[in-house]
Amino acid sequence: MTAFATRYQGRRVLLTGHTGFKGSWLAAWLVELGAEVTGFSLPREVDGEAPHWDALGLPITDRRGDIRDAVVLQRLVAEYRPEIVFHLAAQSLVRPSYRQPLDAWSSNVQGTANLLEACRMMPGVAAVVVVTTDKVYANREWPWGYRECDELAGHDPYSASKAATELLCDSYRKSFWHRSGPLLATARAGNVIGGGDWAEDRLIPDLVRALQTGQPLLIRSPSSTRPWQHVLECLSGYLLLGQRLLEGDRACAEAWNFGPAPEANRSVAEILQALRAHWPTLNWQAGVEDGLHEARLLYLDSAKARAGLSWMPVWPLATALQMTADWYRRSHERGEACTREQLLQFIDAARRARCVWA
Repeated sequence: MTAFATRYQGRRVLLTGHTGFKGSWLAAWLVELGAEVTGFSLPREVDGEAPHWDALGLPITDRRGDIRDAVVLQRLVAEYRPEIVFHLAAQSLVRPSYRQPLDAWSSNVQGTANLLEACRMMPGVAAVVVVTTDKVYANREWPWGYRECDELAGHDPYSASKAATELLCDSYRKSFWHRSGPLLATARAGNVIGGGDWAEDRLIPDLVRALQTGQPLLIRSPSSTRPWQHVLECLSGYLLLGQRLLEGDRACAEAWNFGPAPEANRSVAEILQALRAHWPTLNWQAGVEDGLHEARLLYLDSAKARAGLSWMPVWPLATALQMTADWYRRSHERGEACTREQLLQFIDAARRARCVWA
């Protein structure tokens, strides 16, 4: 039994965005820990297919609705009375936010405000973890990592709305919960990879879809550098942060970065070459940029999480890429989802590395 299990077993957990990429992996982990999970995501007719979530078949309460509906959220929180909330529901992509900016602003800011207000109105919620992004920082294209105390900003609607979400959370901490009420923290992570991500306009899912159609993927910015990490890395940070909040550690009710080791900051081209070593039939070629602004250099400094939470990455980038390629290849060739198998491998590796939560 992991240290997480002693904290999450039997706990009532509300997980928004449970059918998404990160959300479905977190739901699987919470079920493994014995938590009583209620998931809340968009209705199927709005959200479309969620093949990873559907393949998992997890025994959780699956509720559907829109986080922009304050009344629905208040009823949900009142009905299930969660002890801890992990808020992952969001409009989570940069480029679609250019096409539909109001969706980004209303989902990410107003939706989060609705959730926090529902938690404020319901006694018994002890902890809230709101997931934002590494793109909340004013990106100066510096060759060093951004820290939690650095300036917030955002060029595109997605990034700006997530920075505004950080300000919203800070306002709730100071205005309503500075002495009592839920402990509220925000978590910032970067380019997350792993099996089960089928979102549009993301490198590896687009690469797999191109393979399925027999066409090479056109790569816009092969020289852009990102901090790549497996989805389980940041989720371990979210769970560790949630554990500390459940234990009543008020010092943890603030913003936290969960980024990879510095050597995992690699260009898109380097990631593609490394993936091909595990899946030789992957194919791509350089494309033409469409003029929309995207950061070319972005690092996170996670020293605070290492010092304050004793959090540390488990898998090196090479292993993360191998696991990601293996998941998609098995899905493509055999129609199977090896999510739980890889989760258990990650937990075993964390034990060998003597991670505090394992």
